[in-house]
Amino acid sequence: MRQAGCTLVLTALVLGLTSAPAFAERNLVPTLDRSFDVCPDRPAEPNWIQEIPLRQAYQRVLVQDIYRAQNLERIIETESCDCEIRFPSWDAAEAEFHEQHASDERWKMLEASDAYNQRANDVRLEAKAICETAGNW
Repeated sequence: MRQAGCTLVLTALVLGLTSAPAFAERNLVPTLDRSFDVCPDRPAEPNWIQEIPLRQAYQRVLVQDIYRAQNLERIIETESCDCEIRFPSWDAAEAEFHEQHASDERWKMLEASDAYNQRANDVRLEAKAICETAGNW
C-alpha cells in the first residue's frame, strides 16, 4: 500500500513538473518585431543586407560596423544627437561598403570590421555624453 502511494505521488509530481515548462515557455517566445525606446522611427536595414547568406554574414556585420562608426562620428562632428543624426538612412554605409569593401576577400572584410569597431569605440564615450544630454541614449 505504501509503495502504491509513493508511485501515485511520484506520478503526480512528474506530471506537474512536465506540464509547467510548456506553460511558462509561451511567454518567452521571441518576436522579430523590434521596438526601440530611443528614436523608434529609425530606418530598417536594406533588404539586400538582411538577405545575405549565413556563410557570408561577415559582410552584413561589416556594413553594420560601418553604419555604427559613421553615426557616432557624425554625432561628434555635429554635436547633435537628433534621431536623423544618430540613425540616418543606410545610404552612406552602403556606399562605403560597395566602394571600398564589396570585392574584398573574407579576411580583409574581417580586418575592416575590426577597424570600424575601433573607430566607433574611440568616439563612443564622447558621442554618448552628447546623446545623454539630448535624452537620446
